[in-house]
Amino acid sequence: MAYRSESQAKSAIIGGPCFHSYPVPFATVSSPPSLADRIEDLLPQTQCTKCGYAGCRPYAEAIAAGEASHDQCPPGGAEGVARLAALLGKPVIPLNVEHGIERPRPVARIDESVCIGCTLCIQACPVDAIAGAAKRMHTVIESLCTGCDLCVAPCPVDCIEMVAVTGEATGWNAWTQAQADAARARHDRRLERQQHEREDAERRAALRQAAHRAQAGAAASVPGSSTVGMEPRAVDAADRTATHEVPPAKVSDVGAQGDEVPGKAFAQAMPEPVPPALSPDERKRAIIQAALERARAKKAELAKEGVAPKNTVEVSAAVQAQIDEADARRKRLGIDVDPSS
Repeated sequence: MAYRSESQAKSAIIGGPCFHSYPVPFATVSSPPSLADRIEDLLPQTQCTKCGYAGCRPYAEAIAAGEASHDQCPPGGAEGVARLAALLGKPVIPLNVEHGIERPRPVARIDESVCIGCTLCIQACPVDAIAGAAKRMHTVIESLCTGCDLCVAPCPVDCIEMVAVTGEATGWNAWTQAQADAARARHDRRLERQQHEREDAERRAALRQAAHRAQAGAAASVPGSSTVGMEPRAVDAADRTATHEVPPAKVSDVGAQGDEVPGKAFAQAMPEPVPPALSPDERKRAIIQAALERARAKKAELAKEGVAPKNTVEVSAAVQAQIDEADARRKRLGIDVDPSS
């Protein structure tokens, strides 16, 4: 892993304080550093975004590209402006108060008696200086806090306050280069961790989608499961029955003579839905077996009402071929066939 600057590499080697434990790779120094690298070295690394950018690095890149002025960093104060002016060969100008004022460095403190454990401040902290967990009390590790203020606004119960801890000292007089280097190392590791988390989430989502497509393909490949050519109302009824979405009181069927057969007993006899965590072959067998069980339950219900099965005599050659093919397929899959069917 190549670090962007010498000070960052030294911080990683020395082992600046870091709340999360991650292995530190062998540090190599990029040579020569870019203008953005040298600008970033002069910034206090509070990652406060008061400059109008998402962090110190984006601000440094904007200055190097001529898109931002060198007077937009309140934590650096007047000395920070002077440092940047010397590097850039530009005049020393006052700090732009539209971005904030120079002040003693504060740290965040949480009223732990009010904290509800929402984790919003943890998510907002750019340097992982807040410890806690969901629905558990949070606390600020003051030695790691950069005083960025970013945790204050998200708090829904207003239990965070910023407390000055450097007396009258402001700007770089209230912040050391070692603290800046350590803060940058923690921030960079946080960004790296977040990138890994995003990649892991995308990978898991892709696997879930692939599994869903495989299951859908397996279900669609089962002969007789297609709804192509069926009337819309029949398709809708078939889908509801297959997913067990029809309330038992509304399930009904029509016998050979047009007599309505109450479906309550049939619905109660329906098997439980097929568990989703199955291989494609297992899912196919389970779907067919469940369909057979539903057919048997329906047949038994009709028999109680004195309704004989239809299409059992004088079937066409095409229909008989379909029956034979289905029987052969069930035997190949090892699915039990009702001998009375």
